[in-house]
Amino acid sequence: MENYLKEFLLLADSKALATYADNSINVVPVSTIKIIGEEIILVDYFMEKTVKNILENENVSLVAWKGLFGYQIKAKAKYEVGGDKFVETVDFVKEILPERVVKGILVLTPTEVFDIAPTKNTKEEFGL
Repeated sequence: MENYLKEFLLLADSKALATYADNSINVVPVSTIKIIGEEIILVDYFMEKTVKNILENENVSLVAWKGLFGYQIKAKAKYEVGGDKFVETVDFVKEILPERVVKGILVLTPTEVFDIAPTKNTKEEFGL
């Protein structure tokens, strides 16, 4: 994953994750995001339908935007409730949102990236 994309994901005002299973699309807002290596980590505080869908279909789409600029990231997702990434993320959340309880993490491995700005120049607009 390119550095400009990692930087933008952390500065984006809004993020949403789409999943699909059982002939049904589910879209949820994303509040906490962390980048570990080449993976995007999303935190499950209360993602019931999202987790169910990911366990059935690993294909997801994450959209992050700021104003009219942003990216759509298609990815493969795994759900984890233990391991090094989980522990690192729980520690991270304790620092920024100590009142929240982490139920699990969604580990996204990007497969495709699309600039969603009308002018397709998000990278240039933010100097990334």
